[in-house]
Amino acid sequence: MAYKALYRTYRPMTFEEVAGQQHIVKTIKNALATGKIAHAYLFAGPRGTGKTTMAKLLAKALNCDEGIGCQCNHCKNCVSIIDGTHPDVIEIDAASNNGVDQVRDIIDKVKYSTILGKYKVYIIDEVHMMSTGAFNALLKTLEEPPEHVIFILATTEPHKILPTILSRCQRYDFSKVSDEDIKERLKVVLEKEEITYNEEAINIIIKLADGGMRDALSILDQVLAYSGDKLEPQDVLEIFSLESQEEKIALINSIISGDIGDVLKRLNKYIDKGTDIKRLTEDLLGILKDLLIYLNTRKTSFLQNLSSEQATALASKCKAKEVLEMIDILMSAQKDFKVVTAINPLFEIALLKLINIFGIKQSQVNKEEKEIRIEPELEQNDNETEDLFEKEEEKPKPIVEEKPKQVEQPSIFEASVTPQVVEDKDLVLPKRVEGEDYYKISSEFMIEIMVSAKKEIKNVIIEKWPMLKKLVAHPTLGKATTLLIDSHPLVASNKILIIECPLQNIVNKVNDKTMQKDLQSVIATVFGNKMFVYAVSRAESVDFQKKYMDLLSINKLPKPKDINIEFVGD
Repeated sequence: MAYKALYRTYRPMTFEEVAGQQHIVKTIKNALATGKIAHAYLFAGPRGTGKTTMAKLLAKALNCDEGIGCQCNHCKNCVSIIDGTHPDVIEIDAASNNGVDQVRDIIDKVKYSTILGKYKVYIIDEVHMMSTGAFNALLKTLEEPPEHVIFILATTEPHKILPTILSRCQRYDFSKVSDEDIKERLKVVLEKEEITYNEEAINIIIKLADGGMRDALSILDQVLAYSGDKLEPQDVLEIFSLESQEEKIALINSIISGDIGDVLKRLNKYIDKGTDIKRLTEDLLGILKDLLIYLNTRKTSFLQNLSSEQATALASKCKAKEVLEMIDILMSAQKDFKVVTAINPLFEIALLKLINIFGIKQSQVNKEEKEIRIEPELEQNDNETEDLFEKEEEKPKPIVEEKPKQVEQPSIFEASVTPQVVEDKDLVLPKRVEGEDYYKISSEFMIEIMVSAKKEIKNVIIEKWPMLKKLVAHPTLGKATTLLIDSHPLVASNKILIIECPLQNIVNKVNDKTMQKDLQSVIATVFGNKMFVYAVSRAESVDFQKKYMDLLSINKLPKPKDINIEFVGD
């Protein structure tokens, strides 16, 4: 006899066996008990939450020989519904039977009386896949079917169903099954299958199932096919390329301690073994969410992903603000995962940014005795390395004594000064910045600029960046100002500002040679300093940052030096 999957073997036989959805079970049972049976039902909700199962249970309750509302599972009606051979319970997959002809065939057969049971039940699964013509053909029959006919429509996407269909159905919304309900059901299955299990393994399966009872049983089926007569956490982790809770916490500890070598070593291990990076990112976010809650409440009752001991240990090493920054970085990486073909480099950049948060904290605390994690000959550039890729997530703290003198002068918004206009002749660029119609900087020259960057200048620029809004309406500088507002500072030195733009067309406009004069005028007006402005896209930014960190890790960064950009007359 062919093997039968667990989710089919242990499909609920009565309303009482249904995992979760108690609000629906109670409503349907009361309707059956009082004879208030609707002619059409719509079961809507996520996959694997029991829609089709509930439809079959309702069909049994309508046709059981012991009476309406009963599910004896022994009479000929119940048995044939369980086997899928009942002549009066018709299951239709709308994904493959979505045309007008198929619906007309249903309508032609609706008028015939039942063969075996009291009611003829049509269960139409994935009903949202039906064409508009098919829906329209079904409308009249759905509104006024014969007394012995009941329609049960099931869908994961109710918003795709015509309102005229929705208005003719009694709608029931299925929710994701709770973790406790899934756990209880899985334990019943494991005991019946005589499988020894570890509760931690069940918890991992529940997390993977994401509220789907069918998914949980399918995952369990797959793991048991691998492990045999026992269920252990390591088996689940190996099959689905996951990392253990201990490994994820160890990674976070390495990040907090600023151990870049250990973090990169762990990352290489994840890549070599094929770890699901998207799932790992999601799990790290779950841990950080728990940690943030604990840091703000000090209550362990709210924890879902951490034990009280784990939360206490992590909370002693970081602050809520730092955890928020970590969450922002990982959420940004999650968004980027959706638009790239290779996510490993992006995840590596995200980890380096996370380390950078705590590197900054250590350098500020230990001003006299800095902890340097790079080669000794790069010591002079330590501060720039720690903060090079920091963006708006951190509230900048300008170093007053190192501010350029002109930055401290009142801006036009504080002293009503006429906007400064930069003449083309004031700027002398190195050949490595030249292009035809657009400025173009090579990767090698960009690395030199990044090495020479000054974090105190960038911090001042970030702090005053919102002031750009006041120049948007300026008759000559408004266009250039708008381009800058839609971007954000990435790297800054005395006479160069590199910005990251959200769209390629903005990058092109910023780097257009005809726009440079106005861009410099805006910068000079707001920040009191002439700077050459160059734009990169998000993808270029990630690529440059990765190259920088790769060179840093092997001690191959060029020495910091003044970039040969001159403003004549300074």
